[in-house]
Amino acid sequence: MFRKFPLAVYALIILVPLTIVVLTSIKTLQETFRNPLGLPENGLQFENYSRIFQEQTMSGYFINSAIVTLFSVTLTLLFAAMIAYGITRLNNWLGNVLFGLFTLGMMIPAQVNMVPLYALMLDFQLTNSLLGLIIVNIAVTIPIAVFILTGFMKTLPKELFEASTIDGAGEWRIFTRIAVPLSLPSLSATAIFLFVMHWNDLLYPLLFITDNAYKTLPLALLEFQGEYSTNYPMLFTGVVLASIPMVIAYLFLQRFFVAGITAGAVKG
Repeated sequence: MFRKFPLAVYALIILVPLTIVVLTSIKTLQETFRNPLGLPENGLQFENYSRIFQEQTMSGYFINSAIVTLFSVTLTLLFAAMIAYGITRLNNWLGNVLFGLFTLGMMIPAQVNMVPLYALMLDFQLTNSLLGLIIVNIAVTIPIAVFILTGFMKTLPKELFEASTIDGAGEWRIFTRIAVPLSLPSLSATAIFLFVMHWNDLLYPLLFITDNAYKTLPLALLEFQGEYSTNYPMLFTGVVLASIPMVIAYLFLQRFFVAGITAGAVKG
């Protein structure tokens, strides 16, 4: 009983603000200011959800976020998996040095890189472009992906790799036919982390994007917040819509989530 109490408190801490966000998204602005914590006065109203697509180019922002997130997650997983496999197969001082370099990349705060990153992207004319965001996302998140995947791949039986080598399989075949299938739990857990990080990212779109045509969803939600007033119902409607893809992704990958985190934490 006492063991479940902290979990119940934690669930309450999560559910209360979540409930407020959902209820506010189906209220009018006047209802929100009159009774911020109350139920909608005129029943369930979903006008905000239709208005957010009619009055705002929200569909375009969704597409931009989807493109950036999809390519960022896919390419980061691909590169990180190959790097992790290489480090695991080296299994010597060079592999340890490479792993240490990527681990150091996790220690550098994103804010420290803002000025040099912006100068670099400006030189390559990659500001105000989805390609620039994708490249930055890959560079910033590949250290944590390598860290998780390397921890898992080091737990794979080396006999499998050695037997495949004796049978004449090349490194690419071993990687695609053995390492990747066995690493699906860790890959799925890493994919969830990367998806949440890229989908919710505000810092880099705010830094590199000024053109409305290339804005992502988190950056677009700032339009509902003015200097003197904020349209909370529309803002929370956007928050709810932005959360749906993350919930769907977690539901599809949840069976791999715990296994992937546990395996990624194992020391090689």
